[in-house]
Amino acid sequence: MSQDFNYGTGKRKNAIARTRLFENGQGGIYVNERPFEEYFPRKTLQMIVQQPLKLTKTLGRMDVKVTVCGGGVAGQAQAVRHGIARALCDLSDEFRGVLKRAGFLTRDARKKERKKYGLRSARARFQYSKR
Repeated sequence: MSQDFNYGTGKRKNAIARTRLFENGQGGIYVNERPFEEYFPRKTLQMIVQQPLKLTKTLGRMDVKVTVCGGGVAGQAQAVRHGIARALCDLSDEFRGVLKRAGFLTRDARKKERKKYGLRSARARFQYSKR
């Protein structure tokens, strides 16, 4: 692989994905130095990771190397999708409109709400007894 690449950072919940896109490659996607099929065994997660590449018709034409940490498996897959989409925008401005319409460039800001004191969880209260 060559040393020139496009970089994109993707985030979802507590997962952070640092993505590097190498233009002339064999089309491999590697997550934490493992093939993405091995890292994400579920077909739905594999589909999520490939969505930006399929949408821009660049699947199989470039290598993708991702370092991901934090969060769960589904959050990591969505962070990888976000990072790949941002790296594709860095590669070419013509991809931006397509990816923006699909919603891949928007950071999903939903996170777990913190537990409040005096409550059982973030919003659930302890059972109230009148008598």
